Amino acid sequence: MPFGAALGADGGVTFRLWAPAARRVDVRLPSDGHVEPMIALDDGWYAVRVAGAAAGTCYQFVIDGEPGVPDPASRSQPEGVHGPSEVVDPAGFEWRDADWRGRPWHEAVLYELHVGTFTRGGTFAAAVGQLDHLVGLGVTAVELMPLAEFPGARGWGYDGVLAFAPFHGYGRPDDLKAFVQAAHERGLMVLVDVVYNHFGPEGNHLHRYAPQFFSERHDTPWGPAINFDGPHSRPVRDFVIHNARYWIEEFHADGLRLDAVHAICDDSRPDILTELAKAVRRPVPDRHVHLVLENDHNAARYLERDPAGRPCSYDAQWNDDVHHVLHVLTTCERSGYYADYAGAPRRHLGRVLAEGFAQQGEFSAHRGRPRGEPSAHLPPTAFVSFLQNHDQIGNRPMGERIGALAPPGALRAATAIVLLAPSPPLLFMGEEWNAPEPFPFFCDFGPDLADAVREGRRREFAHFPEFADAGAQARIPDPLALATFESARLDWSLLSDPAHAAWLEFHRSLLAIRRREIVPRLGGLARARAERVLHDGKVVEVRWRLADGATLQLVAWLGAEPVDGRAIRLVGDVLYATAPATGLEQLPPWFVRCSLEAPRGTA
Repeated sequence: MPFGAALGADGGVTFRLWAPAARRVDVRLPSDGHVEPMIALDDGWYAVRVAGAAAGTCYQFVIDGEPGVPDPASRSQPEGVHGPSEVVDPAGFEWRDADWRGRPWHEAVLYELHVGTFTRGGTFAAAVGQLDHLVGLGVTAVELMPLAEFPGARGWGYDGVLAFAPFHGYGRPDDLKAFVQAAHERGLMVLVDVVYNHFGPEGNHLHRYAPQFFSERHDTPWGPAINFDGPHSRPVRDFVIHNARYWIEEFHADGLRLDAVHAICDDSRPDILTELAKAVRRPVPDRHVHLVLENDHNAARYLERDPAGRPCSYDAQWNDDVHHVLHVLTTCERSGYYADYAGAPRRHLGRVLAEGFAQQGEFSAHRGRPRGEPSAHLPPTAFVSFLQNHDQIGNRPMGERIGALAPPGALRAATAIVLLAPSPPLLFMGEEWNAPEPFPFFCDFGPDLADAVREGRRREFAHFPEFADAGAQARIPDPLALATFESARLDWSLLSDPAHAAWLEFHRSLLAIRRREIVPRLGGLARARAERVLHDGKVVEVRWRLADGATLQLVAWLGAEPVDGRAIRLVGDVLYATAPATGLEQLPPWFVRCSLEAPRGTA
């Protein structure tokens, strides 16, 4: 990398820093107080080779004689964001996955987890102990919430400030590599969630010596945007591209999930998202590498396929529309962004299953503007479906999971839709056994920010009628409290409870059907071939023509009363049904039937 600390083949370490606003930069080694002046190069770069440094050496950059700061490209922060950086040998780990080539995207069943609350230990090493559970469940890809070093002892990770350093509370960099290796040994892919739309508010020193890292032309909800398109943006773009490559090449990750790219401001061509996608895949042509977006703009252009069905840039996007419409139908909540789906939720359900996005350029009343681009031509593998994720749970005032909001029949029906429709499904940790633990927002900022975060969290929900007064707002969990973090830890002992074990078996059985009957028919699907019908304004029917010519039919009635189903023509053999499917004269409440019809001309 052009940034950070690089071990020399003949010993010593070369340190590099882009500090265009600095007059002088030194490297300081806190262990012995040694200070080495750095040489000013062109375009704001500083560099120096320190002969006595080696792997394990801690260091700081001293800017214009002020207190030392960590390396923005630090590979390790043993003492957190405010401590010194540590030199790491990127080739020091003994990999045993040379034969691993990843898995094709159409096989993806994603499992999102937060390392700190996934197990009682809250570390990479502890998470290894549950990988066999994920294999038995039918998961094929683990998606880790952001790992980049963030302030304090706990947090979601989206306020990271040192993008190359895995959070020290989860373990050493080699512990993360051991986790990835253990996953690969079990046939599991590993995707890392990365944040390129902002830096966190505590521990970020870039403003001191590289204000050009930020834009004077664009703003985001977190302040000035990262400078991807203005003067001096080339080092900034390189920083992000090298970070994306770093997780793939140095940690052998199988892909990335890019957080909230709608908040990335870039008017250049190619924009940073397009350049990054090409740069990440180019060095590893012999591996499956998958890139997934979170994008509230529903920009279908990033999901285009070539004639062979390969993604031109990104494999898929988290499809919030699937979540929102299923949430409306199963919980009857209709406030906030759910209002856009409340008027015709079943029509929206048919559209998201058959065409990807519910809003493809239509006006969004919640946002006050049109939203989305046409997506009906894209294959279903371009959209990741889910009932839960960290956002949709944790951005609620109390952090409740859907199991606390929807009746069991509704939850089973919605789960069947997500797991048996062709789009790659995503589960949030513990969802498979209907875990009761909430996932509230938590963090551990210093005293300068703590009160502002608490008050901001309360103000965020003040417009909810049930949280309009101060007394009700006081019930919202304090994001800084240790108890809030602890409440989110999964209780794995619940798997011995018959009710939770039944939910686990339900998820396992659906994923086994998916693996056996649906996944083999998704490879090479370059375009959507789907039809949808809304029978009597109530019953959703979708038929997908799969890659081998087979037809997958889904019939769904998501409602609490029986309805007439005689207008529906059933096809194929039943893969799953919530109730006996001998006839459809009357569909029971919360009914889902999934069936498969073999290609014509086959037995």
